[in-house]
Amino acid sequence: MRVFTGIQPSGDLHIGNYFGSIKAMVDSQAENEVFAFIANYHAMTTVQDGRRLSELTMQAATDFLALGIDPEKSTFWVQSDVKEVLELYWFLSSFTPMGLLERAHSYKDKVAKGISANHSLFAYPVLMAADILLYDVDVVPVGKDQIQHVEIARDIAIRFNNAYGDILKLPEFRVDENVATVPGIDGQKMSKSYGNTINIFGDEKAQLKTIKKIVTEAVPMEEPKEWRGCNVYNIAKLFLDEDECLALQERYERGGEGHGHFKLYLAEVIWEHFRPYREKRAYYEAHQDEVRDILKAGAAKASEAAREIMEKVRSVTGAAY
Repeated sequence: MRVFTGIQPSGDLHIGNYFGSIKAMVDSQAENEVFAFIANYHAMTTVQDGRRLSELTMQAATDFLALGIDPEKSTFWVQSDVKEVLELYWFLSSFTPMGLLERAHSYKDKVAKGISANHSLFAYPVLMAADILLYDVDVVPVGKDQIQHVEIARDIAIRFNNAYGDILKLPEFRVDENVATVPGIDGQKMSKSYGNTINIFGDEKAQLKTIKKIVTEAVPMEEPKEWRGCNVYNIAKLFLDEDECLALQERYERGGEGHGHFKLYLAEVIWEHFRPYREKRAYYEAHQDEVRDILKAGAAKASEAAREIMEKVRSVTGAAY
């Protein structure tokens, strides 16, 4: 089964990114053919500093390789290195009703947040449809807020196929209900937009400083603490097995420790969990040419898959003559 996912180069990764999508994507490499790309064209809707976007693209590639994307098992590339996606984007635009885009939640939400309305932001779902449909994929894992984009891709593909025959595969979206919504340090969903994240990579002291800011109840040290609903516990349990969770629960219920002790424990758990990933990242950071070679090889593999679809599209639409 061919599984498809895109990653916007948006800066420092946090543990919400990891447990919300990255871990599942990496784990799926064992059983599926994973196509994973860095969506730098999409990032242009918000990042218009060319040098900065280039830096963010390489940072994203380095981070994802460090966290387990295996170029031997998966196809991993940068969106702009496969030019066919823009060609298919244009073909699909002819089968995209304006009303379909006007109903897109993402566009309305971003404009409401003050992002300037322009064509690229408005047509974002069409480019995403081209991303998905270009590689003949079966499944697109998404969060619930991204389901509509897969549905739009399917709607456009159906219109295209109604005109030209069974050319584009209709992908299915997959929402993993077991994937945790990771709480941020304030208890809301962890998100850069809320400023409540705990970064995966970076300085240990800075990470500890962030963890110490996690919102907790004020309870005297000698009294038992409630672990249910505690932001520290809810983050820690993502890293712990069943026995470790029970041991932490007992510490809460026993009393004699404050939330500060649990925050220090959480900091140790997170730091140790990502230790091998930091070491791997340090390697790729020191070997950026190797990262570029991996991306180039991935783009070649992705281009080969894209050409198969585009030859059919050009033929049936009359673009090939």
